[in-house]
Amino acid sequence: MTCVIGKTGRVRIDLHCHSTASDGTDSPADLVAAAAAAGLGALAITDHDTTAGWAEAAAALPPGLRLVRGAELTCVAEDGRGGTCTIHLLAYLFDPQAQAVVDEYARTRAERRTRLRTMAGRMAADGYPVDPDALLADLPPDASAGRPHLAQALVRAGVVESVTEAFTKLLHGRNGYYVPSRKTPVRDAIAMVRAAGGVTVLAHGFAHRRGPVITAEVLVDLVGGGLDGVEIDHPDHDPDARARLRAIAAEHDLIVTGSSDYHGTNKTVRLGAETTDPGMLAAIVDRATGADLLVGA
Repeated sequence: MTCVIGKTGRVRIDLHCHSTASDGTDSPADLVAAAAAAGLGALAITDHDTTAGWAEAAAALPPGLRLVRGAELTCVAEDGRGGTCTIHLLAYLFDPQAQAVVDEYARTRAERRTRLRTMAGRMAADGYPVDPDALLADLPPDASAGRPHLAQALVRAGVVESVTEAFTKLLHGRNGYYVPSRKTPVRDAIAMVRAAGGVTVLAHGFAHRRGPVITAEVLVDLVGGGLDGVEIDHPDHDPDARARLRAIAAEHDLIVTGSSDYHGTNKTVRLGAETTDPGMLAAIVDRATGADLLVGA
């Protein structure tokens, strides 16, 4: 199997990337082209709660580049402290036509659009130059809508200078514009992906600066429920978080990944900023039965 090799001679693999099918700024075709230009040997397209970018990414796959088709699922879990928190699950190489997957994605896409319209409408009512109808009309019909799209509209209108500023000042959960979402219970998501032949990896699980996170005890319990791995090398994980996750992964023989969580110009992180060991990608491929790894011809 032909791969793109980086300057060190090691295959460079990034297993967490977003396109315009959710909240990235690169189209799926541009994403795979950028991955090849960055010297990656493999990447995963993992848009939020959708597989809408899979076909375009596959059709545009450059020679030798390997594509892992996946998604990032927005879930809710007990936090281990008596409450709950949002967590994200990376799902790889599952069957996108499995009925449970189709139904869940249809639900989340519809709810995301309703939520985005409501938030934009609240802001428009307060005088912000955003048009809910125009905002949704600009999105592809199968795109996974979310707050980043509203943030981009605020940047275009000159209200803020960046997506980060939009979240910090206006789109957080501490004002009247925010609308909570109904998230999938993480154990249901793990079971759904497993039944569809896929592999699950907890995304940036100990990234405290993003907000509340689960405890180590909850993570171990999820492993007992079928979780296959953990994303450790991530831009939002500090050395302590990486060390604690690595210890849990070693004790429970988990798949370990590293990824950039690339969003194009919506974030400053570059493709391949964090990478995954080739042996871990091989383990994902070996376990998956829902979809094949693709290689550009």
